[in-house]
Amino acid sequence: MPSPYLIGKRYAGWLSAIGLLLMLSGCAEPPSSLERIKEEGVLRVITRNSPATYFQDRNGETGFEYELVKRFADDLDVKLEIQTADNLDDLFARLGQPNGPVLAAAGLVESAGRQQSARFSIPYLEVTPQIVYRNGQRRPSRLADLIGKRILVLKGSSHAEQLAALKAEEPDLQYEESADVEVVDLLRMVDEGEIDLTLVDSNELAMNQVYFPNVRVGFDLGDSRNLGWAVAPGEDNSLLEQVDGFLRRSQDNGSLQRLKERYYGHVDVLGYVGAYTFAQHLQQRLPRYEKHFRKAAKENDLDWRLLAAVGYQESLWQPGATSKTGVRGLMMLTLRTAQAMGVADRLNPQQSIQGGAKYLVHVKEQLPDSIQEPDRTWFALASYNIGGGHLEDARKLAEADGLDPNKWLDVQKTLPRLSQKQWYSKTRYGYARGGEPVHFVRNIRRYYDILTWVTQPQLEGSQVAESGLHVPGVGKDHPEQQEKAPL
Repeated sequence: MPSPYLIGKRYAGWLSAIGLLLMLSGCAEPPSSLERIKEEGVLRVITRNSPATYFQDRNGETGFEYELVKRFADDLDVKLEIQTADNLDDLFARLGQPNGPVLAAAGLVESAGRQQSARFSIPYLEVTPQIVYRNGQRRPSRLADLIGKRILVLKGSSHAEQLAALKAEEPDLQYEESADVEVVDLLRMVDEGEIDLTLVDSNELAMNQVYFPNVRVGFDLGDSRNLGWAVAPGEDNSLLEQVDGFLRRSQDNGSLQRLKERYYGHVDVLGYVGAYTFAQHLQQRLPRYEKHFRKAAKENDLDWRLLAAVGYQESLWQPGATSKTGVRGLMMLTLRTAQAMGVADRLNPQQSIQGGAKYLVHVKEQLPDSIQEPDRTWFALASYNIGGGHLEDARKLAEADGLDPNKWLDVQKTLPRLSQKQWYSKTRYGYARGGEPVHFVRNIRRYYDILTWVTQPQLEGSQVAESGLHVPGVGKDHPEQQEKAPL
C-alpha cells in the first residue's frame, strides 16, 4: 500500500501538471481574423446600397463590389454574408465589431482621416473626384467658382475631407454634409436644381449619369485616387494580407479587368442625347410592350429586361420599324428568321417579341460549351446581330492573337477586323461589318443596366429613403442645349 507521502507527492505532481497546462492555455494566442473566418465558414462584409457597389434586382444580389467580394469569399471557400450601412460613419463604426463585419467593400478611398478607423488593401480601381453641376448653369472650372454655391456631399466621405482641406485655403467656401443621402440622391438634387453642386467620384458618376440628363461635369477636383477594401485597425494582418494576395491574383489573371469591363466598359456609350431619349422612351413607350416582354421572357427562360434592351436597340420600341434591307418589326427580324421562329406578322409587336426571344435562345444554344456566363450572353447578342459564322471567325482571329476566344472582352477586339481585307480574306465567312456587333452589345448592356436598376425592388432592412430616392427617377425635362462637358 502506497505511503501517504508518496500519494501526496503524486497529487502534487498532478496539480503542478494541471497548473502548467492551464497557464500554457492562458498564454495561447487567440485565433487570427482569417482563422476565425475559416473556422466559422462565413465572411461578413459591409457595403453601400448603390449601383456602383451593391444592390438587389429580381435575380438576386449584384453590383461591382458584390461580384468582386463574392469571388474573394469563394477563394476562401466560405459563405458570403452582406450587410449594408446606413451611411459612411455607420460603416466604419460597425467594421470590426464583435460578430460584425470584418471587411468593408464599398468603393472606399483611402484618406488621411480614415487611416485612424481602418486599414486599406492595395488598390483595385482608380477614380477621380469631380465637381458636378446642372446643365444650363454657369460651368464651374476652378476652386473660386465654388464660392457662394449650395454644395452638398456625403457625411464622412473622402469628399467631405477634401472640401474641409480646401476651406483652409478658401475660408469663404461653404458646404454641407448629409448622412441621409447616397450618391444617386446627390445627383438627383443637382439634376433638379435643389443644390448647385456636389462632389462625386468618376466611377459613380459614370454609373448614374444616364438617369440624370441635366447633370454635367464641371472639373476634376485634384488628382485621381485609388479605391481599396478596408479592415479594422490593429496588428492582425492576416485578413488584409489575404485580401492583397487575392487582388494581385485577380489583376494578374485578368478577372479584375473583365469585371471592370463588365460594369464600367460600356457606361458612357449613350451620351447626353441618348440618355435623354432613352429616358423619354422608357416612360412613354415601354409600358405598352412590357407585358409582352415579360411573357416572352418567362416562356423562354430569359430576363425580360435583357429582351426589352434588345428591342430598344433594334427599333427604339417601335413595332412598325423597317430597315432599308427589309428587316422589320420591334425586334427587327429578317423574313427568314421570322418564318423559322413561327412569326406570321413581323409588325405585330407581340409576335415580334416572341420571335426575338426564341431566336436569342436559339443562337445562345448554338454557342460552344466553352463559353460560360456572363460572356455567353454577350456572345449570343453579337451572334443575334452578325450571325454565328462571322462570330466564329472573330473567335479564331482572337485565338491566333493569343487572346481568349471564350471571353467577350477579347473577342470584341477582333470583331472590327472583319471589315478589313487583310483580315477577312483569311476567314471562312469573309467580310462583315464587325464593328456593329461591338456597338450593338455595348448599347444593350447599358440599356439592360438601366432597366435592372430602375426596376429593382425596395430592399427590406436597408437604407432606402421613404421618398424612393434610391431608385433613380429618370429625368423628364429635356436637357438644355450646351456644349458637352467631358466625362
